[in-house]
Amino acid sequence: MNSIRSQLTVWYTVALGATLVAFGWALYVERRSSSLEELDQRLTIEADFVSQFLSQSYQVMGELTEPDPRLPPEVPKAQRPRQLVATSQAFLDGLADFLVVVDPLGHRLYVTDTTGARRPIPFDRLAEDPLVLTGATVGRLLELARPPVSQGTGTLEGDPVAGPIRYLVMQVPGAGSEIGALVVATALSNIAFGPAQLLGSMLFILPLILLGSIAIGYLLAGTSLRPLTVMMEELKAITDGRSLHRRLAVPHTGDELASLARSTNQMLARLEQSFDSLRRFSADASHELKTPLMILRAGVERALTNPDTPTESLEELDRVLDEINRMTEMIDNLLTLARVDEGRAALALTECDIRELIADLAETAEILAEPDHIRVSISMPHEPVLLPIDRGRMQQLLLNLVTNAVKYTPAGGTVAIRLADENDMVTIAVHDTGVGIPAKDIPHIFDRFYRADVARSRSGHRPGVGLGLAITKWIAEAHGGTITATSRPGRGTVFSVRIPRPVQAPVPA
Repeated sequence: MNSIRSQLTVWYTVALGATLVAFGWALYVERRSSSLEELDQRLTIEADFVSQFLSQSYQVMGELTEPDPRLPPEVPKAQRPRQLVATSQAFLDGLADFLVVVDPLGHRLYVTDTTGARRPIPFDRLAEDPLVLTGATVGRLLELARPPVSQGTGTLEGDPVAGPIRYLVMQVPGAGSEIGALVVATALSNIAFGPAQLLGSMLFILPLILLGSIAIGYLLAGTSLRPLTVMMEELKAITDGRSLHRRLAVPHTGDELASLARSTNQMLARLEQSFDSLRRFSADASHELKTPLMILRAGVERALTNPDTPTESLEELDRVLDEINRMTEMIDNLLTLARVDEGRAALALTECDIRELIADLAETAEILAEPDHIRVSISMPHEPVLLPIDRGRMQQLLLNLVTNAVKYTPAGGTVAIRLADENDMVTIAVHDTGVGIPAKDIPHIFDRFYRADVARSRSGHRPGVGLGLAITKWIAEAHGGTITATSRPGRGTVFSVRIPRPVQAPVPA
């Protein structure tokens, strides 16, 4: 969900779903309104038909009602409820919808059969079942036809058998004094492809449409964002000052992504120019400073060896010589890093036995550690550990690590150098028992000019400018390896250099 593609897909689906729901609701409302209008027209036609039939029957027969013959014979005819004559009832039984006919006082004269038995139905209504209503619903329809009659249409809810009922009430003025009004009713479920069926169809189709829209939206979002993905991959490859010459491919779409690519290329061009200027300044300044420093160093060394130099000046001259040596080392390091940034620091790879470097390093470490009585130990395999390396650069790497270990280990501590041959990997570890490095400083110790906390030093004074570890990291990476540091304050620090053994002879960088 964190990707723009997923977010676009989700919002596209939400927008489409909301649109479909709104469209479906509007279609449902419109369909329901149209269906009710059509149903009302149907009921009106049937009501007019019945009214005209009763009016014409009255003109022909003169009398449309008779006493109910279904009652026992002992009931006097005068007391029997009246109903439509049998011929009229037989004709009205052919209506597909429910019909109620009452006299002017509201007494029923005819009610469609509600027993559920099939009545005679016209040929064009054979697909429909007769409407079956409960007694309560029939009573409510009779109430609608009783005076005072309110002509019009409406809907009755609550019938447990037929459901909602649509009805029409109409007075019958031309059928004599025996006929008062009629009610034609039908179930809303009889509407062909009515609103309920439409709603069910939409609820079935909506998930399918949403699933399809998710797939299509995801593909469209991926297609639209593919140039952005390409730009992201290219930007990931530009991780240092040596890759700033690369540029992003500008899409031919002319949209915001093309504008973003052009703006990014302009920014990369400015950064490349700034980095080039900085590299040239570092290289030129380092090169130009070497000559005056060499002259100063020669003059100081001459003064130190001159027997006429006053004794009180020798100590100051010695300190000046130390600072000149320190400045010379810093200039050399800056020049090395400038060449690395320009890609001109090549490696001269030759196959060497790493154990020889470790033995020489141990001797140097013992000389450095002797004034503070720091013990130096080494551990390495008995068999030769052959590896194609630049001997001079690797010696520089190891010397930087050992010098730091001795520098930051208190008097009486230990510096351990371990060499391990792990078949496809050679590991060199330098472990000291010094004050350690704070956790907040470990991610930055390989950065140029980064200086850790003063507590890292025995004396609170740390010579150097923070370039040694940066060069050490470059040497390890130039050999295809890595360098890592682990430390616990007060427990010491371990620097581990891991150089892979190549399958075939490496090409010098």
